[in-house]
Amino acid sequence: MRAGNTAPPQAWVYMIRCRDGSLYTGWTNDLDARLAAHKAGRGARYTRAFGALALAWAEPQPDKRAALRREAAVKKLPKAKKEALAAAWAARQG
Repeated sequence: MRAGNTAPPQAWVYMIRCRDGSLYTGWTNDLDARLAAHKAGRGARYTRAFGALALAWAEPQPDKRAALRREAAVKKLPKAKKEALAAAWAARQG
């Protein structure tokens, strides 16, 4: 690999905003496909019940193991900190 190039992320940790305003947290190795599955009602039971609206936050991870650790850490955060992550991510998206 040449200097300056980085490998694409192998996994993602993400939060999805649901219709009731809640945030669902998960991990995937294909963010676009997973978001589409959630929106189509084929995702997690939680998003099938509460409806997935949009991606609220995403963070690349080098591998599945790192993604699972980060997902567990994010799930333990209080709602206010999850909302802060989502707000900061949205601001960076433009």
